[in-house]
Amino acid sequence: MTFQVFWQQFLDNLANSSLLELVAVFTGLASVWFSRKESIWTYPVGLINTTIYVYLSIKAHLAGEASVNLYYSIMSVYGWYIWLKKTKTADAVVRISFSSRKMWVYQLLFFLAFYCAIYAALAYLKTDFLPGAIPWADAFASSTAFTGMWLMTRKKVESWYWWIITNFASVPLYAVKGFAFTSIYYVILLIFAFWGLAAWKAKA
Repeated sequence: MTFQVFWQQFLDNLANSSLLELVAVFTGLASVWFSRKESIWTYPVGLINTTIYVYLSIKAHLAGEASVNLYYSIMSVYGWYIWLKKTKTADAVVRISFSSRKMWVYQLLFFLAFYCAIYAALAYLKTDFLPGAIPWADAFASSTAFTGMWLMTRKKVESWYWWIITNFASVPLYAVKGFAFTSIYYVILLIFAFWGLAAWKAKA
């Protein structure tokens, strides 16, 4: 496929974006904006985004992305609770901080475990159930996202590094699947992730 053909296909997909995809994109951007501001609204707004993407990902045979958006939804409820929790002095229990060496080991093992599990599942399902699956790419984007979301609920600065990797990997993944607007969304999220990283580093 030449670049010209790819670009034309991208523009056609952009023009045919569904209203549901547009709602998902705008609520996703709003959620990231709120998370950079350390606002509790990042979770309820994010829930709208993730539940829509569960549906869209299943429709596109992106089972890994569907699972990670389901995980986002669950972790959003959990993160919402954690961020609301107060100590006796009325300060938030969880503050922005850097990961220790031990936490770095945990997050790398967390990533590897999810990558291996998702890749194996998708490779198995591709034959009979998900012919359009791209196991290695879907597993990579999904496992980095799992790791980033887990670290964000603990307010670890390093969560933004994982979001940067996730967003970078998701741009071509969704473009190939025909979700042009979502592909642009991930480019914007990539920029936001660098912005969020700088903001959280300053606060840590």
